Amino acid sequence: MPTAPQTTDELYEALQANQRRPYGRTRTVTAEELVDAAERFEETLPLVRALLELQEAYTYGSEPRKSPVAFARLLTLFDEQPDVFDENLRHLVFWRFKWVAAALRALPEIPLTSLRQWLTEMRERYEKAGLGLQPYYGQTYRLAAHVGEDEALAFELWAGRTRTRLSDCEACEIGERALYHLAAGDDERALGTWEPVLAGKESCQEEPARSIAHALLPLLRAGHTDRARELHLAGYRGCRRNPSMSGEVGRHLEFCALTGNEARGLELLAENRNLFDEVDSPLELLDFLTGVEVLLRRVEQLGHGELPAAGFPGRTWTVSGLRAEVHGRADDLAARFDARNGTTAHTERRSTRLDRAPLLEALELTLRTRHLDEVAPGAPVVAPAARTAPDLSEPLPELIARARALDERGHPDARACWTELRTRVTARGYTHPDDPAVGPLARLRADLLADEASRLGERDDFTGAAALYEEAAGLYDDAGTPAHAALARAHALLATAEIPPQTSAPAGSGTTPRGPADGADDTPAEVAALTAAHAAMVRLHAESPGLAPYQEARLLRLRATALGLRLQASGSDGHVAAVLDEIGLLHDFATRHDVTGQIAGALILRASTFALSGDLPAAVAETDALLDRLNAHGPAWHLPRALGLRARLRLGAQDAEGAHADLGEALRLAADWPADAVDTARLHGDLAEACLRLGRPDEALRHLTRSAELNLRRGDRFDAYCAYSNAATLSLDLGRVEDCIALLDSLLAEPDVAAGEPNDRLVAQLRLTRARALRAGEDLKAATAEFLALAAESAGWDDDPGSHAVIAAETAVLLAEADEFDRAREAADQALAAHARDPRHEALSNCLRELARLQARQQGADGLAGALAFLADAGRVADGARTAGYEAHGRSLDSALAYEYGRVHAYADAYEEALAALEKALALLGEPGPESDRAGEWAECVRFAAAMEGIYLERPAPALARLDAAVSRLTALGHTGETEPLTSLADRLRDEE
Repeated sequence: MPTAPQTTDELYEALQANQRRPYGRTRTVTAEELVDAAERFEETLPLVRALLELQEAYTYGSEPRKSPVAFARLLTLFDEQPDVFDENLRHLVFWRFKWVAAALRALPEIPLTSLRQWLTEMRERYEKAGLGLQPYYGQTYRLAAHVGEDEALAFELWAGRTRTRLSDCEACEIGERALYHLAAGDDERALGTWEPVLAGKESCQEEPARSIAHALLPLLRAGHTDRARELHLAGYRGCRRNPSMSGEVGRHLEFCALTGNEARGLELLAENRNLFDEVDSPLELLDFLTGVEVLLRRVEQLGHGELPAAGFPGRTWTVSGLRAEVHGRADDLAARFDARNGTTAHTERRSTRLDRAPLLEALELTLRTRHLDEVAPGAPVVAPAARTAPDLSEPLPELIARARALDERGHPDARACWTELRTRVTARGYTHPDDPAVGPLARLRADLLADEASRLGERDDFTGAAALYEEAAGLYDDAGTPAHAALARAHALLATAEIPPQTSAPAGSGTTPRGPADGADDTPAEVAALTAAHAAMVRLHAESPGLAPYQEARLLRLRATALGLRLQASGSDGHVAAVLDEIGLLHDFATRHDVTGQIAGALILRASTFALSGDLPAAVAETDALLDRLNAHGPAWHLPRALGLRARLRLGAQDAEGAHADLGEALRLAADWPADAVDTARLHGDLAEACLRLGRPDEALRHLTRSAELNLRRGDRFDAYCAYSNAATLSLDLGRVEDCIALLDSLLAEPDVAAGEPNDRLVAQLRLTRARALRAGEDLKAATAEFLALAAESAGWDDDPGSHAVIAAETAVLLAEADEFDRAREAADQALAAHARDPRHEALSNCLRELARLQARQQGADGLAGALAFLADAGRVADGARTAGYEAHGRSLDSALAYEYGRVHAYADAYEEALAALEKALALLGEPGPESDRAGEWAECVRFAAAMEGIYLERPAPALARLDAAVSRLTALGHTGETEPLTSLADRLRDEE
């Protein structure tokens, strides 16, 4: 706290500000400072309010040792100065007797007699104050359940009594009753009792998150796996990183361990590493550590005890080391509680959890399913075996010869050979064979560098690829193989030309960046670089005699590729002929020398060139011919790529069914080859697009996540995150909010994403989608915080003001939903300023109209001026869109604006103005036709106008005439579904006549 409050008003403002903070150290320390400040005032009331805030911070910050101390001071003030306490403060004092009882139970050093004495004092004070004793019996039951004695009697004494104003909330009591039945082994009755809480009908600050954590395993045992999965995602978000709900976090870790989701469990453990240090409640810590041990024990049983794990601060931990430490600490805590209570309840409950066998072998919890093999530091992700891997056990000379022979043919298995050779060569004690057929070590190292450079190029790391190709060329020269050196230099020339400009892709539009943005000023430079690279390759070709046919064909393909990339960058028809000429040279040479792989490569390049030039029929014809040749002559590994190319052409021709069939066949054939050799990740991505066009979003979601997984496996993290981002957006569109949030939480926790390494705008897009999902999930506080942070960051995006306009506009709407209209106005002004630089007509119009609606609805006539100001801004946006020739993808901006003027005036009880605005909206819409997609919007406008006229302006006759005419027209046009609201309103008006 920068400065202590100098007046009581400042103190109360500081207390309110602190109450908006999340529970934890920051809030607790501030609360302590505010108590110190309150003690300096002569009045007692400020100290009372500060102590109440301090006890709440201690209670929900999991510091039970301090909560009773704060309450003791409060109770002393209550006894000495009862007049200071109004009815609300008095209620809070009696309510918090229960908090103290819970705090004392959580401390094994507090004798059982002291706990019972406190309950006795609670009863006496309640009786003296004339308060019902149901809350007292509730605490008596909780103590009995904690100790493990006489639970049934205590439960009946509590559960059979009538609730009072001081009873725990309905949701909390439901949770306690369910836990009683669960402890008795009655899963069915426990789940039935929990149902109102699990269904969201009853809730409070801690519920349903607390009950969900305990209900997960009973749900699994009852066979409700889908519901358990859904509740895990929603419930975990409600308790993560919260010290006062650390026990519930432990239950979620246990759930992961018992459903084959150990990798996710370790991920969640890392997210909650703060709990090892921040939980000061021994009882919460025992519950948390037991869940942690269940997880770690399972990971260890699966043979992964060496994996790193997040644990107690001060050192690094492996799974095995942390499990041993957790085991000792948790056993000690259980023993201390049992010693205090004189029972063995806690040790037995802990043993039951630790001995529980997995309930499911595998339950897919999130869109990003991970396995323990994938979380080892630095370990490559192991792809599932879809084909028989080549046998690489032969002696070194034979393996080198095989790798080179396969590489000459472009065979995908060459890569596995180079990987095995890299392992052998880098091993300690490697001795290079003295064999003329193998050649010197310099040549083998050059081969390995060229292979590594090729992999980098596939991941768009052209800078790294160019450097490695140059290094390989030098080693080839040293080895006396100038032809190989020439080919490596040609590769380096192309890689250097492909190095992109360092710009960021925009965020906020709802689309995910696919790579560095290509601005208009960058295209000439890129075209010039590719032109120069091609010319240099032609000179290199002329200066390199002695090339083997496969090498010359490969160099010709590099030349054609350079010109093809130039055409792609420029889009110029003047560049088409040069590409086709180079492809012709490649095809003729490869045909003369029977270089089968390069014949196919030439045909692929030709089909792609026709597609780039816009000649889709020629591109399809070339692809069909290519597929015929591949089926007849091979090589077979080109078939998946060729089918993928034809599928993309079919997507361009709006033939989604044909594309879907091609891609399905491509994936079937791709299973015979390494995924990176046939770009299986792209096939899945393209198939996702085909599925979306065919109206199969769930299938599309599966292919998007599969594409992302494959990109991760080959180290292409940027494309993987893009695919995951698209999957998150799609899952949000499908209403799978918790799936979306869980996926994005997992991605944002990745170290490179957290550091903004893949691309700062991609990371911003992930966060923006998450913020939208939080809003859809009605976590408005978290959503607003994220939107505010993104709005502040995007304000500095001078290269992309349009994205800032969208983010600031959405932020304004969230602020308005929280009734913070002044801040909403500020955010809207930021959005408008950015929109002026980079228009986002539809997004701004939608948000401004929503802001007007919210202010009018919340404030009525008092908010009319502010609402009309928002609509005036929306009018200027619509004018700008009209001037720019922009056509909205959704509703017409003008008719939607007129409708909103009607709604805003209606909220302000200005019914004549509302009716006039709705008449204008109807005129702008025009009457619907047989195929009109505006029939629903028109019908709603008619309904609203008739309601204004017939109900609020008390002119039923014209309103009924309006409705009857609209119903007749809609029925005649076949839009019968839109007539129901109109006939319902007409019936109401006739009944009231």
